[in-house]
Amino acid sequence: MHDRIPDPCRLLIVGINPGTLSEEVDAPFAHPGNRFWPALEKAGITPYRVHASGGLSEKDSQILAQRGIGFTNLVARMTPRASDLTRDELVEGGERLEGVVDKHRPGAVMFAGVGAYRDAFGRRKARRGLQPEAIAGVPVWVVGNPSGLNAHETVGTLAASYREVLESTHPPQ
Repeated sequence: MHDRIPDPCRLLIVGINPGTLSEEVDAPFAHPGNRFWPALEKAGITPYRVHASGGLSEKDSQILAQRGIGFTNLVARMTPRASDLTRDELVEGGERLEGVVDKHRPGAVMFAGVGAYRDAFGRRKARRGLQPEAIAGVPVWVVGNPSGLNAHETVGTLAASYREVLESTHPPQ
C-alpha cells in the first residue's frame, strides 16, 4: 500500500502495517470490521462514512486531501496481523517515519497503536495521548488501534481521541 500524503498535510495518520485487504485494494484500514472509518466520521474528520474495503473512491481521496489528511504505515510489509512483525522491522519503520515526517511537515502525527509506537521508538512507558517527544519537530499523538482485534476500543472512544488530535492541529492553508 502506498503513502497518501497531501500537501499541505494537517494530520498524518500512521497505521502499523497494511493488512491483506488494505494491500489488495491499496487503501488504509480497509477491513470492513475495522472501526477506523466509522470513528473518523463520528469525530467529524470526514463528512460521511468512508467504505474503504473496495479501495478509496476518487471522491473519498479528494475529500481527505482537501482536509489535509494523510496516511502512511510504520512498516510497509503486509501481514495478516500486526503481531507478525519483528521488533527490528518496527524500529526500522520508526526511522523511516522520521524521514517521512521531516519531508512532509504535517501539523500533527496520529499513531494508531501504542504497543507498536513503544517498540518503534523505544519509549517503553508511552501512553495514549500527546507524547512528550516530537518526531522531526512535529507533535505526536498516540491513539488506540482501531482493529477489531483490539477489544478495548469502541467507535466512540476512538472518535473522542481522534477529535482531540484534530482540534490540536490547524487547517491546511
